[in-house]
Amino acid sequence: MRQVVFDIETTGFRFDEGHRVVEIGAVELVNGAVTGKNFHTYVNPERDMPDSAFQVHGLSSRFLSDKPLFAEAVVAPAFLEFIGEAELIAHNGVSFDVPFMNAELEAARLPKLSNKVFDTLHFARRKYPGSPASLDALCTRFGIDTSTRARDGHGALLDSKLLAAVYIELTGGAQAGLNFGKYGDGADGEGPRKARPRPSPLPSLVTPEEAEAHASFIAELGPESVWAKLAGSKAS
Repeated sequence: MRQVVFDIETTGFRFDEGHRVVEIGAVELVNGAVTGKNFHTYVNPERDMPDSAFQVHGLSSRFLSDKPLFAEAVVAPAFLEFIGEAELIAHNGVSFDVPFMNAELEAARLPKLSNKVFDTLHFARRKYPGSPASLDALCTRFGIDTSTRARDGHGALLDSKLLAAVYIELTGGAQAGLNFGKYGDGADGEGPRKARPRPSPLPSLVTPEEAEAHASFIAELGPESVWAKLAGSKAS
């Protein structure tokens, strides 16, 4: 299964107040594992940058002035091509990222996002009720290194990478990405692989000294002990 973790940075919280997207980052997952394929672009918002937003992501109007517009081929169309029909994963995506992107796409006369969305914020709140569910809090919970974020601030691609790590922990931990169904039984390559007996038994890891000490221990327990009966059944 293909999924895309994505994040955006903006000039403010509400698109209906004229705020715009200024950065898009995305990370590809296949079968729950990061593939290394990413998408990233800055966007010229064609407006000023409020100081409150600048303090969060550090992207100034001057820095963004020569970046491509949202509707240009390297931004929105390229992002749509990257995500394809993949399930989208975003933190507060249902209430923020997806509606914001859809407003931008509509203004650019491009198709809105219709992909299935997995919202890690909502999922974390259900899984850990009453606990902090911010991206930073979840990174702390799972021991994910956020030193780069602490030093450099928010960034859409960096946050997407952190969120991908959080998503893996939220939904499966170290076992994410394993696909046991791909191993066939040797006939047609489909279905679970059947277990095969070992050609010869593995040698015992018990040393002669340990075996002798165990035998002495059983003898001390007497013939009616469970250990003695088990030893007798094996001998017969």
